[in-house]
Amino acid sequence: MQALILAAGVGSRLSSAVDERPKCLLEFDGVTLLERHIRLLSGTGIGDITIVTGYKAELIDKELGKFSNASTRLKTIRNTDYREGSVVSLWTGREVLASGDDILLMDADVLCSGRIIGALTNSRHDNCFLLDRDFEPGDEPVKLCINNGRIVEFRKIIATNVDFDLQGESVGFFRFSPHGCRLILQQAESYISGDRRDQPYEEVLRDVVRSAPDMFGYEDISSLPWIEIDFPEDIERARCAILPRIRADNAQG
Repeated sequence: MQALILAAGVGSRLSSAVDERPKCLLEFDGVTLLERHIRLLSGTGIGDITIVTGYKAELIDKELGKFSNASTRLKTIRNTDYREGSVVSLWTGREVLASGDDILLMDADVLCSGRIIGALTNSRHDNCFLLDRDFEPGDEPVKLCINNGRIVEFRKIIATNVDFDLQGESVGFFRFSPHGCRLILQQAESYISGDRRDQPYEEVLRDVVRSAPDMFGYEDISSLPWIEIDFPEDIERARCAILPRIRADNAQG
């Protein structure tokens, strides 16, 4: 199993709160989000980690210079068009998706408990999404809609005619089998060649899961602490509310 971390974005909504650093270099308890991801992934036995960089890529390269663990192979791939949609970052990582391995696809701007990654690596589903039922409604969260145990929608804005019996927020971490990766690559290529480079990568995943719903499952991680860092207030909530829960979770584990 390999990991592909998307870390190319500008993070413009955080503005001066991050001193123009990539979001993955935000520190919590003195540890960057990127370092947390690498250590958690290494702890689960994932030795190949590729990071798609773009904005301020040299700062991420410098951060990676602190790792000398020979058992973890770190690689960066530069997305020079990082100001376009995140589908371009997904496409930039196409060599990893075509590797023939199971892949963990991860957003870099998430602070989380290690048990969330464990939910993916230990899942019975070869192609797996993560769902948190405890979320604040609105247009910002990427939502996962379930009907009779099957994923029926995956998007920020849910149409009124979508029939579902369970809804939650997507964590932004996914597990895909080699076959699932091939479907994602095919769809991503259609976006890149079809002048849809401005789209978020989630639209590619949405198309694939809706075309082959029986291939995909989900794990409910509603009891576990995590937060995506998009706005300045997310940083404060991460430090005051999420980190204490992560510390407690680590102490129990």
